[in-house]
Amino acid sequence: MNRFIAAATAALVAAGVALPATAQDNAGDEATVSHKSLTLETALDLAEAALAHCREAGYQVAVSVVDRGGNQQVSLRDRFAGPHTPDTSFRKAWTAVSFRTDTLELAKTTESGTSWAVRNVTMALPLGGGVMIRDGDGSMLGAVGVSGAPNGEADEGCGKAGIAAIADRIAF
Repeated sequence: MNRFIAAATAALVAAGVALPATAQDNAGDEATVSHKSLTLETALDLAEAALAHCREAGYQVAVSVVDRGGNQQVSLRDRFAGPHTPDTSFRKAWTAVSFRTDTLELAKTTESGTSWAVRNVTMALPLGGGVMIRDGDGSMLGAVGVSGAPNGEADEGCGKAGIAAIADRIAF
């Protein structure tokens, strides 16, 4: 099995697929992997801080936090946020995790060129408001999605405010 993984990794690298150094160096070395994950309490604190930031700016929004696998941990919807906002906030967070990119940046890179097809992926929503959650080492913990502010930049700002509120707890 280790030879298969090493051969597959070598084929991907030869084809020009960029793999993290650890994937190239340790391919097949371990039978299991481990990863960091936000606690429910931390995810909830992040969502509440993002919601509070939007409220202070006068926006009624929905906020979703997903884990690194795109599984929803928290969903909050303010009283007057539109009926579409819970689904939209989830899809923004899911998209950020799926493509390992904040959705405001993804929106720009998928407007035209070779990445435009991302917009056809089921569930993908490359609109500003999905922000990656990373720990102090840069490891992905998940993403937050915000929907309901007047534009993607404002949604993203609320998401980043939520991440800032928990930054000291995830800077392991």
